[in-house]
Amino acid sequence: MKSTRKGLRNDDLYKDNYERIACGECEETLQRENDPDEVFDIRTCPNCGKQWKELP
Repeated sequence: MKSTRKGLRNDDLYKDNYERIACGECEETLQRENDPDEVFDIRTCPNCGKQWKELP
């Protein structure tokens, strides 16, 4: 699983007009899953199901 920063650099992800992170394939805004036991959040595309880590 890649980080959101790597996804943005590789054009797998992009930021829309409101600075929300969106999937490059589906053009859908990513959903956030916050696990309190982990340091990072998991961002998931609702259409294709790809996941990225988002570090604080």
